[in-house]
Amino acid sequence: MSETIPAPPTDILAVARTQVLERGEGLGEQQIHECLTLPDDRLEDLLALAHEVRMRWCGPEVEVEGIISVKTGGCPEDCHFCSQSGQFTSPVRAAWLDIPSLVQAAKETAATGATEFCIVAAVRGPDERLMSQVREGVEAINKEVDINIACSLGMLTQEQVDELAAMGVHRYNHNLEAPKSHFPKVVSTHTWEERWQTCEMVRAAGMELCCGGIVGMGETVEQRAEFAAQLGELEPDEVPLNFLNPRPGTPFAGYPLVEGAEALKTIAAFRLALPRTILRYAGGRELTLGDLGTRSGMLGGINAIIVGNYLTTLGRPTGSDLEMLDELKMPIKALSQTL
Repeated sequence: MSETIPAPPTDILAVARTQVLERGEGLGEQQIHECLTLPDDRLEDLLALAHEVRMRWCGPEVEVEGIISVKTGGCPEDCHFCSQSGQFTSPVRAAWLDIPSLVQAAKETAATGATEFCIVAAVRGPDERLMSQVREGVEAINKEVDINIACSLGMLTQEQVDELAAMGVHRYNHNLEAPKSHFPKVVSTHTWEERWQTCEMVRAAGMELCCGGIVGMGETVEQRAEFAAQLGELEPDEVPLNFLNPRPGTPFAGYPLVEGAEALKTIAAFRLALPRTILRYAGGRELTLGDLGTRSGMLGGINAIIVGNYLTTLGRPTGSDLEMLDELKMPIKALSQTL
């Protein structure tokens, strides 16, 4: 009796070309893991395919966004990556931003060509004082600036979701931060399920949902694949992809930076998991990738970018990012006239 010859292993990039590029169907968890564990000599092929997918299903435009914190520091939660937690010895202290400063920041953001301006607050969830300030801020910005307004105010009640939607908030950011299986090692003061519930309420209210997380918080490669698959199930309109920038005084202060090749594989794998989603460069890319790596990520699936500084860390100079987009011939997305 002749011995059966086993079939050769299936090449994940060939599968992804048919499944994702041609049919627009995102990869599943095991397939994402295969992409994340490709040898480094396949990285260029992986990035090239992810770029093809981005161009096919999202187009060449890049969405530019600026963010500002209306309430910084003093947060009661214990997110181990965050220097704004009041539970750690990090140097960030509580501060509030007034409405004129908020409007000025929106004007400066719009002047870069950005179409999104995100108002962020370091809180578990908004109280009436914060909701009142957001209400006043949204109204003031809308009177003077032609820009979409997004918010990131923590976990919401149904009443707060409805109020933000009624204000005309275009998009709400609430990151899952980490895969479900790893979340208890990142945060102990609230649950992954609580975050998921806010995300579902936002989508049901008709606001766009922005939901991503941070790579490099001690999760395994298997858990990164889990996270991408969970985001695929949630189907957010936008996924901000952060790489841990270890902050002094936080429990993750001593964590190593994600290696450049590892970060680029993550970007490409997330694009193949989420072919139609806005995939945004967010915090940590400056340290993890540098200028050349940042450029590679733009050619490996990224189609949105935060310009300027982040909430408590410095970003690349806005001009550098805009010059890069010009060199890559990637047009900045214009503000939609239908919104």
